[in-house]
Amino acid sequence: MESMDICVLCGRELGMPYDEHHIVPKSKGGRETVTLHRICHSKIHSVFSLTELRNHYNNINSIKKHEEIKKFIKWVSGKPATFYKRTRSLSK
Repeated sequence: MESMDICVLCGRELGMPYDEHHIVPKSKGGRETVTLHRICHSKIHSVFSLTELRNHYNNINSIKKHEEIKKFIKWVSGKPATFYKRTRSLSK
């Protein structure tokens, strides 16, 4: 991975750990993926069901417009690329 790679959700440089996110969930027939920080990937799946991702949030721009995701991006933007914290504890 080149150092210029960025997370398409938060815009920070990618660091470990990172994941491949299916734009349309694989279980719903999706094939296209994007690379995200693991924390960003976890946040997406903590906010949206697989059906919501398929039907309404099937591109990064629509995901970024969701209020909870906007707040998350603002929060995570100041963290280092390697930062990871379990999503369920982010609100604590």
